Order: sequence, then C-alpha cells, then structure tokens
Amino acid sequence: MKFVPTLSFGRMRPFARHLLLGTTLAGLSLLAAAGGAAAQAPSTDVPVLPVERFTLPNGLTVLLSADHSAPIAAVTVFYHVGSKNELRGHTGFAHLFEHMMFQGSANVPRGQHIKMIEDVGGEMNGTTANDRTLYYETVPVNYLETALWLESDRMGYLLPPLTQEKLDNQREVVKNERRERVDNQPYGSEEEVTIAALFPAANPYSWPVIGSMSDLSAASLDDVRGFFRQYYAPDNAILTIVGDIDTAATHALVDKYFGSIPAGPAIERPVVPAAPLTSEKRLVLEDAKATLPRIEFTWPTVGAGSPDAPALDALGSVLTLDRTSRLTKLLVYDRQLASNVGAYQSSLEDAGSFAISVSPRPGASLSDIERLVDSVVATLTAGPVSEQEVDRAKRYALVGTISGLQSALSRANTLADGQAYYNDPEHYVKELQQGQAVTAADVYRVAKQYLTGGRIVLSMVPAGKLDQASRATVPYVNVTPTPEKAGSR
Repeated sequence: MKFVPTLSFGRMRPFARHLLLGTTLAGLSLLAAAGGAAAQAPSTDVPVLPVERFTLPNGLTVLLSADHSAPIAAVTVFYHVGSKNELRGHTGFAHLFEHMMFQGSANVPRGQHIKMIEDVGGEMNGTTANDRTLYYETVPVNYLETALWLESDRMGYLLPPLTQEKLDNQREVVKNERRERVDNQPYGSEEEVTIAALFPAANPYSWPVIGSMSDLSAASLDDVRGFFRQYYAPDNAILTIVGDIDTAATHALVDKYFGSIPAGPAIERPVVPAAPLTSEKRLVLEDAKATLPRIEFTWPTVGAGSPDAPALDALGSVLTLDRTSRLTKLLVYDRQLASNVGAYQSSLEDAGSFAISVSPRPGASLSDIERLVDSVVATLTAGPVSEQEVDRAKRYALVGTISGLQSALSRANTLADGQAYYNDPEHYVKELQQGQAVTAADVYRVAKQYLTGGRIVLSMVPAGKLDQASRATVPYVNVTPTPEKAGSR
C-alpha cells in the first residue's frame, strides 16, 4: 500500500452517519427501486452499536466497540482541529501538520510508522477537513497494541525529533499536492472562489483546507511546535477502537499507552457567525485547461446539527437522485442539455450550503440551463413536492446508510463523529430517524426558506470564452486567479 496523506474538502458533507442493519442490501435496493404507494417504507428501528465510553484523567475520550465478525481492529484518533481553527495568514496549517505527524516521533524513526503497519498487512492514513483531523489504522487484531503504541508516541512525543529539514520537505509535498489537486485541474479553483464569496473574509470557513502557497511558505518551525502543543493533546482528541477486541483488555492497553500523556491548554473555539446572502452574486471563472463550460448555484444554509439538514438532504435527492428526479430528468434526458447534474446539502460543523452543479453537453447554453434550473426551483418554492418523491429519496438514503458502514473503520468514524459533534457516539440512530421522518411539507419549507435570491451563480468557462457565461450581459465579477495571485497561493 502506498501511503498518501489525504485531504477532505469542505464541500462534501462530513457528518453523514451510517449503520449496518440486519437487512440484506439486495432486498433494500429492490425496495428503493420500487416506486409508488405499493413500496412499504423500511423500518427505522435502528439497532444500537455496543459502545463503552470512558475518559482518562488527562481528558482523552475513548470509545470501544466490540465486533467479532472478523479478526481485525480499526483505530482512529480524531483531533478536534481543522482549517477552521487557523487564522488568515496561516491557512493550510492543519493540513500541513497532518503531514508532519508522519515524520517520526521520539521512539518511532521517520518512515517506520507507515512501514510497521504495512508490514503486518494493515492500512493507515490521515485526513484533514474544516473541522477535524483524523488518523487511522486497520490491522489484524493481534497487532492492535502496535497501532496504539504508534498513535500514543506521536500524540505524546512528536516534538523531540522535529527538524527544519522535515518541515521544509513536507511543505514542498503539500505545495505539490495543491498544484496537483487545485492549480493543475480544470476549474480547480471552483471551491475556493465559491467559499470566498459565500463567507466573509474573517469567517474561518472562507479559506480552503489546503491553504495558500504564500501561507505555506511562511510557516515556521515555531508555528508547528505551537500548533502541536495547542491542539494535539489528549483532551482535544477521541480515540475509537472497533473490532474483534476484548474491551477490558483494550481498556488496559489504552491506560498503558495514553494515560501518562499530559493534558493540553484550554482551547478557545472559533465563533462562526451566520453568513446570509441578501442578494445574488454572479461570478465567472476562466480556465485555460478547460474545454467545456460548467455552472454552479450555491445558497447558504445550515450546519450539521440543524434540524433543517435532513430536509435539505431530501431536497437534493428530489432534484437529482436518479433519472426520474426533477432536474436530472429535465436537463439530462428531456432536453439533453447536460451530461451530469448534482444537487446536495453540504454541512460543516457550524455552517452549510446547498448547491446545484451542472455539466453541460457540448454546445449547450449556460443561459438556457440557468433558466431551466430557475424554473424547477420555482416549482419547489411554489408548493409541496409529492410524498412519493420524498419517500423514494428516503428509501435510497436508507440503502446508502446501510451500505456505507460495511467495515470496522466506518463504524469507528461514525462513533467518533457522534461523540465530537453531539457528545453522543450513537447519534447516528437519531440522525437516521430524523431523515426517515422528513415529509413533503418539510422539503417545501426548506426550499422556500433557503432557495432564495441570495445565492451565488458561478459560470466556469474556457479562457477567453466569456461569452459562454450564463447571461453574459448581466454584470458579474471575474474571479479568475491572475498569475500573481496564483503564484501567491
């Protein structure tokens, strides 16, 4: 296995919880595909995963869940720190630090963490998002102690072998990752220009997780050390272990390896104010690497804990779940103007957005597509959708929930998310029940409340093809990065 530190971008909803129920996936897929009133809604009596939760004296929260279906164990360490905890001028630091966590610790030489896990047939990685950083290993259960020792050594003893050479090396790795994922991808700046327009500059969700080139260049070794001391402490972490474990023996191992690590300083969480849009913002992004235009509509909505989030999820399904959904049917099949359409609610911890993204067929007009999107949105805000449409969305959501948790690692992530954001590792039960309780009236209410004129319309066009922008004669802001700005990213 080749190790590649991964980056979780904020446009995806990171808080969806999943559960493996005692129903066959094939049977539920048939149920989801069945339309009309004849299809019986699936049960939402959700079994609760066994969880033992305890807190060490140093503040480390520990979740243990036994699953004896396979002789493996998944270990995750969830640090409640992400790009949201950065300051402007220091963007990309959380992601840079994720890379530093694989550069060796006091008792584990550089490169050995990865090698020791891979040598026993295990898998491991790390991911950074807006609100958290996560590290994980999945190993044969007889190597669980090795995984715990490795994670505890870098939690407690990362700084002694940290050098300027390691920082410089990983800084260049992250810069190359940015070039690959953003700068050299067609419309790779799409997320950055959208969130910059969606949130005020002082809002910590207004900058991308991967950060800017200039900020990465400015990061110092003292910055790295300070970031570790502030956020990589046991009282800002959740250790989750799921698999073929004896919980009493595992509890003892956790005490052995993590109990002596001191707690960190108090953390002041950033305040993320609401960021409504009072009017439409029209943006155009040019890209020399692109050959076809694209268009995206974005509205500010709610964070993961809002009671409106489940109805917004269902709204996205009503629009683009499959070929019978409203926007997909109209744009892809009836008018054949688009090759792909997506509508989705993205919920971060403290804020969110609803987006409709359309990839047109060659020769299709973005102006025509915008007119048709607006016509469909108008039907949603004029009156309730049918209960049949909502029930169909809920059946597919349940199938996705079940199929999304087929591994010990997925269960560990689910439990850690629930603990971090709701102080309840089994919050997935409530979330699934809330989703299955959504009605057509709920979908109508959130459509009317959030799909207003306060939105962002982003036309993405090949360089020099400004005439391909939607309604190109209407005033817009060209948000194409200039060479100077690109060089400073």
